[in-house]
Amino acid sequence: MTEQQTQTPEAETAAQPRKSVKRGGGDPATRGRTTIADGVVEKIAGLAARDVLGVHAMGSGLSRTFGAVRDRVPGGSKSVTRGVKAEVGEVQTALDLEIVVDYGVSISDVARAVRENVIAAVERMTGLEVVEVNIAVSDVKLPEEEDDEPEPRIQ
Repeated sequence: MTEQQTQTPEAETAAQPRKSVKRGGGDPATRGRTTIADGVVEKIAGLAARDVLGVHAMGSGLSRTFGAVRDRVPGGSKSVTRGVKAEVGEVQTALDLEIVVDYGVSISDVARAVRENVIAAVERMTGLEVVEVNIAVSDVKLPEEEDDEPEPRIQ
């Protein structure tokens, strides 16, 4: 009579290689939700718009005046969101910009360049689709006009 070897279910499990168990299911990048505040998109858009040649300032005359006063207060900082309003959804955003252009530049060319620069920066940095960028030109800066923001007395 030959001996039969019998294995218990526990022994069978131990003899088989362990299967790796995936936890959480799926790509880690898809676990959870990312929300982006309106102010974040406004800052990105404001900086991108100011980078365009021909944009003298952002915002209306009144907001620039208040901004100049706020900037002179100790501890105050320049508002990069001045002249920018964003509406941010889960996957899309829309922007309204108010700009002042330098005299002599083509307003349509400046507006096109601002749109392109703002869309590229916002989409690259946030992953949001920019559905529209509305631009209002509120003023033209003439060469002989003084800046609304005076130089600080202390250097």
